[in-house]
Amino acid sequence: MENHSETIAKLKELSLNEPIAGFLGMNLVELTPGYAKVTLQLKPEHRNFNGYVFGGIIGALADQSFAYGSNSLAYPSVATQFNINFINAAGADDLLTAECRVLRSGKRAGVSEITVTNQDGKIIAKGTGVTVRI
Repeated sequence: MENHSETIAKLKELSLNEPIAGFLGMNLVELTPGYAKVTLQLKPEHRNFNGYVFGGIIGALADQSFAYGSNSLAYPSVATQFNINFINAAGADDLLTAECRVLRSGKRAGVSEITVTNQDGKIIAKGTGVTVRI
């Protein structure tokens, strides 16, 4: 049986100096076994040539919460599949929140769902992902 408290403490420590999170401005704000919440304050640099928030930024935020949520139960693990559906456009200066909930964490694979919302609770994107232990 895994010690989730030790794993969560380790993941929280690792989050403090994670290069991609720092580069994009993502913050891990909550982590419990099977659940992670990550936020991102959007900036002008996150927009594409059409003036909309680049989908890859929203996907990266969702993926970040997915990584922490899945690894909280099965560390270390990596994604083998990640899907995202964009539901609504994010506002240019929204505060986005991605929440991952692990639906199943088995001996070999885990399945998670991810929801990205803005500060008003508007659903921006929904995703799913599969992880495997390494």
